[in-house]
Amino acid sequence: MELITLVIYDIPDNALRYKVASYLKSKGLKRVQKSAFAGPLTTGRRAELIAGLRKLIHGQQANIQVYPLTPASFNQRVVLGVELSYEEEEHLI
Repeated sequence: MELITLVIYDIPDNALRYKVASYLKSKGLKRVQKSAFAGPLTTGRRAELIAGLRKLIHGQQANIQVYPLTPASFNQRVVLGVELSYEEEEHLI
C-alpha cells in the first residue's frame, strides 16, 4: 500500500542539503517547500529511502524527519498563501 511520504529537513551544510534534495527528487518525491518533499511510496520504498538518507547524512549535522501519511490525511492539509514554484530554484538549494 502506498502512503504519502512527507520528508522535512534542517541541514546547515549547503552541499549536504543539495545532496539530500537531489536524492529525494531521484526517489520520485516532489518539493513542496524549500526543505520539504512529498510523494507516494510503498513501505519497502520508504524503508529504502530512509536507509539511503541515513547513509547520506552519517556523521553530519542534520535533522531529517519522515512522515508516512494516508492520502486522506494529506488531502486535509491547509495551504496558506500563494503557491510557489521551487523548480526554478533547484540549482540554488
